[in-house]
Amino acid sequence: MADENKKSNQPNNFKPKSPGSGKPKFNMTYVYIALILLLFGIQIFSGGKKAVETTWYEVKKTMIKDADVKKIVVLNKSEANIFLKKQSYSKFQDKLGKGFSKPGIDGPHFYFTIGSVDKFEENLESAYELYNIPESDKVPITYDDTYDWGTLINFLLPIALIIFFWWFLFRRMSKSGAGGPGGNIFSVGKSQAKLFDKDQKVSITFKDVAGLAEAKQEIEEIVAFLKNPSRYTKLGGKIPKGALLVGPPGTGKTLLAKAVAGEANVPFFSMSGSDFVEMFVGVGASRVRDLFKQAKSKAPCIVFIDEIDAIGRARGRNPNMGSNDERENTLNQLLTEMDGFDTNSGVIILAATNRADVLDRALMRAGRFDRQIHVELPDLNERREIFKVHLRPLKVSKSIDPSFLAKQTPGFSGADIANVCNESALIAARNDHEAVEKQDFLDAIDRIIGGLEKKNKIISADEKKTIAYHEAGHATVSWLLEHAHPLVKVTIVPRGKALGAAWYLPEERSITTKEQMLDEMCATLAGRAAEELIFGQISSGAQNDLEKVTKQAYAMVSYFGMSEKVGNLSFYDSSGQSDYSFTKPYSEKTAELIDAEIKKLIEDAYKRSKEVLKKSREGHEILAERLLEREVIFSDDLQEIFGPRPSSDSKTGPEQMQNIEPADDNGPLAGQ
Repeated sequence: MADENKKSNQPNNFKPKSPGSGKPKFNMTYVYIALILLLFGIQIFSGGKKAVETTWYEVKKTMIKDADVKKIVVLNKSEANIFLKKQSYSKFQDKLGKGFSKPGIDGPHFYFTIGSVDKFEENLESAYELYNIPESDKVPITYDDTYDWGTLINFLLPIALIIFFWWFLFRRMSKSGAGGPGGNIFSVGKSQAKLFDKDQKVSITFKDVAGLAEAKQEIEEIVAFLKNPSRYTKLGGKIPKGALLVGPPGTGKTLLAKAVAGEANVPFFSMSGSDFVEMFVGVGASRVRDLFKQAKSKAPCIVFIDEIDAIGRARGRNPNMGSNDERENTLNQLLTEMDGFDTNSGVIILAATNRADVLDRALMRAGRFDRQIHVELPDLNERREIFKVHLRPLKVSKSIDPSFLAKQTPGFSGADIANVCNESALIAARNDHEAVEKQDFLDAIDRIIGGLEKKNKIISADEKKTIAYHEAGHATVSWLLEHAHPLVKVTIVPRGKALGAAWYLPEERSITTKEQMLDEMCATLAGRAAEELIFGQISSGAQNDLEKVTKQAYAMVSYFGMSEKVGNLSFYDSSGQSDYSFTKPYSEKTAELIDAEIKKLIEDAYKRSKEVLKKSREGHEILAERLLEREVIFSDDLQEIFGPRPSSDSKTGPEQMQNIEPADDNGPLAGQ
């Protein structure tokens, strides 16, 4: 298992620092605000001075007649602008309008179109004679050939804004590309990979990766070859072209790649599988070509592709049914670059995925990914090493033993263990502890798996009694059956979606027998069996139990060949090649037989649960009443009531309380 974050700021150390990283980042939001304000300003200050359109008849009848005109400016020999006298400005308030569209007191106030300058002057003289205007009140005429720039700006501004936003959109879609922050639309096909070299060191090394001894050994061999290739080439060996890290989420695949980047003294390219595909056709293939072009120029080097299943899914199985599949084009180009006609000497490909079953077979063959490195969930010893790494930055009590914590977390991944350590520190701080104590870790494990306690949830007395007998049924049967997981804690305090929960300490085993599965099914169905025996009715609280049992019974019959009537057949497709198949891999008659066998398995387990509860009814009732009184009971209470477990390998003393089987919630679900 791997240490996902040695320190709280560890991921930041993995990112390359740009030369101007100390300066505040520029925010485009201010540009948007400035453009909007500019647009409003132009409309207000240029459009607000615009004169009101009128006619020569109105000017002559209402303005020339009463000597209200101060001057007339003929613009470009086509438009006459009327300037009113200040004392006459108020007379035309209704015609001038209101708000920002109203012309200022200095004018121009009105305008109209003239046919020609000579005709306009002639009409003006006629108006003077008609209204007997004295020579002193005649209006001076000025001719101006200057263009109206406000009108031009109002016309060009929207076009300029549209062009700017289109340019900005394409620039953002291209991201930084290979051309850096100043990339343009033509850089959209450039590789998005981050380059880590001698100037941008990664602080994570193999020392920060706990557990994963076998996986680290194979990865270290690749790094050793890059550092000292003659050690291998002198014997005629060749370095693997690629290594595929496969394993469940949170097991440390990406961390191993970070450690390679920190250990290797060669350029390291890192990117995600989703970075290849964009909305434009052909971009993915172009980015693959550009990535390998850069890698060849810096060989020897390492290329890491995280979540490669984003582009490596098997071809011909795309449910989109599109005529041109961009993902398949990208995969074809990747296959060609990894082992095509051209050689890529010195370029090593690392990839990580948790969906190796859906990858294309051509991608998995030798010569492309020569090695598949399985990164599995950690065992007991590996979990202890991972806890040691994550406990370093914490201020913990001296009584904390990593071995004890490792026993409390079966099935946990490295990411889960990191979360446990972080939650325990938060809980300790919430309780004003000077250091993180043992109980803080136990509470953190319960919090992560079972959810947050809801002590204030309103539950009636009858519901609480039903929940108590339900959970006591789980506890009784699991304690009395030899192969069931030993139960170490039961609670009826609502937690997460569950109204009650039973904690187990599952055995860490590689194979499971039919008897062990049947005992586990009996223990899971014991909650409903207890409800039927005690109250004569059943509730919806067993929904999660029934779901789990149904899946387990189906796996026994259809996958593991544990049914005599169906036989030693398995319909499980480990290759993942039939995900989009529209038919089942068996006939209708076989399907009916499978359904009958599943039902028989569950019914037999249910009857067996009721028989166990009938034989131990007194102890079951004592346990339920104690659970109603205390709300939480432990393995000591079960041992006191029923005696030691029948299994010889049972070890459920006080040091092993507060455990739960991951992904198992045997309590009633809220709202069911």
